Amino acid sequence: MKKNKKNKAIFQKVYLGLIMAFFYLPIVYVVFFSFNASRSLTNFTGFSLQWYEKMFHTRAMMESIYYSVLIAVIATVVSTIIGTIVAIGLSKSSHLIRQIVTQVNNLPMLNPDIVTAIGLMLLFSTLNIPTGFGTLLLAHIIFCIPYVMLSVTPKLRQLDENLAEAALDLGCTPFQALYKVIIPQIKEGIVSGALVAFTMSFDDFVISYFTTGPGINNISTYVYATTKRINPSVNALSTLIVLAITIVLVFSNVLPLLKSRRKNNEKTA
Repeated sequence: MKKNKKNKAIFQKVYLGLIMAFFYLPIVYVVFFSFNASRSLTNFTGFSLQWYEKMFHTRAMMESIYYSVLIAVIATVVSTIIGTIVAIGLSKSSHLIRQIVTQVNNLPMLNPDIVTAIGLMLLFSTLNIPTGFGTLLLAHIIFCIPYVMLSVTPKLRQLDENLAEAALDLGCTPFQALYKVIIPQIKEGIVSGALVAFTMSFDDFVISYFTTGPGINNISTYVYATTKRINPSVNALSTLIVLAITIVLVFSNVLPLLKSRRKNNEKTA
C-alpha cells in the first residue's frame, strides 16, 4: 500500500514536471537565443546584446510597442469605467433585463475571436469608417468591456442591497454614494477586471489584424508580419515582455504578503 502511494506521488511529480517543462521551456528557449551573437535560432555561437540594440533602433518595432501600450492603456481605462458603471446599473435592474444583458455580454467571450473580428470589420466597412488607430482602439474597448463586467458583477452580488440606500439616507448624493460607498467595496473586482482587460488588449492578434489599418501595428501584428524571415530582435522583444510581466507578478504577489506580515508583526508587538 505504501509502495503504491510512493509510486503515485512520484508519477504525479514527474507529470507536473513535464507540464511545467511544456509551458516554460519555449520561453526559456526564446530568452536564451535572444542573447545569441548570430541570427541562428538553433546554434548558440556566443553572447551578444546586438539584437536588443537593433530592437531599439528599429522604428517599426518601437512603434508597435508604442501602439500596443497606448491602445491597451486607453482600452483598459475606458472599458473599466464603462463596464463598472454598466455592472452597477444592472445590479439595480429587474431580473429579466439583467439576464438579457448578461447573455449578450457573454457572447463576445463565447464566440471565437475570428467571428468577433470579422463582425467588427464588416461593421466598420458598412459604416464607411476607415480602418486605423481609431477602429483598432474601438475594437479593443468593445471586447474588453465584457471581461470587466464579468469581474465586477460577482463583487456586486456580495454587497448588501440596502448599502446604497443607507448612504443616501445619511446625506450622500447618488454620486457620493457611488464613489465613497459602492466602489470601495468592489475595488478588488474593478482591479481584476482592469488587469484582465489590459492583458487581453495587449495580447490580442486576431481582432487587431482585422480592424487595424495601414501603418498601425501592435506587437502581435508586427511579429506576424515578420514571421516569414528570421528576426532575432523579436526574441529580444519577447524577453523584455516576459521580464516586465515577471516584475509585475512579483510585486503584485510579494507586496501584499509583506504588508500582511507587517500588520501581523504590529499586532503581536
